[in-house]
Amino acid sequence: MNRTNQSTIIKEAINSYLDKGVTDKQDIYTKVVDELGVPRPTVRRVARDLRTELLQKIQILQSDMPKATVATTEEDE
Repeated sequence: MNRTNQSTIIKEAINSYLDKGVTDKQDIYTKVVDELGVPRPTVRRVARDLRTELLQKIQILQSDMPKATVATTEEDE
């Protein structure tokens, strides 16, 4: 399994546990390691990459919010 596919599978597993309501980071890591049989440092690296991607998406979405607020205010006047 190449690194890209492995990362994608690990991200899906992490998201699956988050969707199921698991909130303890160490518990998620342990479950992913047990389920997929990948080394823990790999799971931690992929989790870091996932956090970075999500934060970038959040920043993009937040950057539009003030513009939308300003546009709405201008339209109301």
